[in-house]
Amino acid sequence: MLALSGCAGSSLGDDEGGAAEGPVNVGLMIPLSGPYKAIGEDLAKGWELYLSTHDGKFGGRKVNTIQIDEVDGRAAALNGAKKLVEKDNVVAIVGGVTADTTESVKQYVTEKKVPFVGTGGRPSTLTDLSYLWHASWLSVEPGRSVADYIRTTVNGPVYAIGPDYQGGYDNVNGFVEAFKAGGGQLANKDGKPKWTPWPATNNYLPFLNEIQATGAKAVFTFYAGTPAIEFVKQYKEAGLQGKIPLYASGFLTEGPVLQAQGPAADGVRSALNYASNLDNPANREFAMAYQKQHNNAPDVYNVTAWDSALILDRAIGAAGKNATAEKVNAEIGKLGAISSPRGDWRFGQNHSPIQPWYLREVQFDGRARANVLVQNLATLGS
Repeated sequence: MLALSGCAGSSLGDDEGGAAEGPVNVGLMIPLSGPYKAIGEDLAKGWELYLSTHDGKFGGRKVNTIQIDEVDGRAAALNGAKKLVEKDNVVAIVGGVTADTTESVKQYVTEKKVPFVGTGGRPSTLTDLSYLWHASWLSVEPGRSVADYIRTTVNGPVYAIGPDYQGGYDNVNGFVEAFKAGGGQLANKDGKPKWTPWPATNNYLPFLNEIQATGAKAVFTFYAGTPAIEFVKQYKEAGLQGKIPLYASGFLTEGPVLQAQGPAADGVRSALNYASNLDNPANREFAMAYQKQHNNAPDVYNVTAWDSALILDRAIGAAGKNATAEKVNAEIGKLGAISSPRGDWRFGQNHSPIQPWYLREVQFDGRARANVLVQNLATLGS
């Protein structure tokens, strides 16, 4: 666990609600270990960038950030949430890369009336969203957004494969359901996605050999973190790169994993709600600030953490001097449009972003690899 105070920097001024009497505590629950550690580091960078460019304050109040390791998103996440609420008196918890984290803390934060602002995909299994907000996406949306494009572009059946846990089910099934609804056919022998054991699988070659044998004309997948590195590298090793087009939820090639994948990632096309070369004022300002601080282009995890901080900045400011967790939750629901590097978005009635989705392709310009915008896909959210 690590407590961080907001760093001083250029301030955009105090938000509405007037000057407050003291600091406010916010929990940041992210992976500090395990296969998603690099994603956690990227979330922390986006969060810290927002604080450093906003005088370390939300709504005019100094922010104390208390970091918690979500680990595997189960008991550790719930215990971390209890510590943040009962000991640290946070007004909100931000984070949760895995679906297991959101599922584990959902009942507790609802009972305690503390808003949870999710930074990973929201699973499809949740009900009663009163204190759950996601500044990220619904896990079914990346695949759903690109299904029609793949169906009308690929001349033949598509093989679907992903990890055997809730996030994998949602990401892959989001594609499969929309793809089939439009008349697409899977190359999988039983007409159902292939699930690889999670987290035990590190050798994907048997699965990739099976794909070749089906005569698939393309592959759709979801992996993130360390498994994404291994899957993409072994895809090339199996001789599939350049032979069977690889499509994915954008997390397959997003952030630090892309540089680790190297040439094996070239040509991968993916769907995500952000690309670093989006041409809008908010992204130009954000990308310039991030590049200056970290000497590389930002990714979706940086943006999601940045937007989470922006949400709380506005909500805490609107809640006024007595910014209780319950008041902050109420103000989140009144925010309206969010001007974001990913493009303008707003919360829908189910507390997830209504936002644009983009098709990107991994390209190498001789100096670095990037997920380059190809075209807009759809606006999704609820």
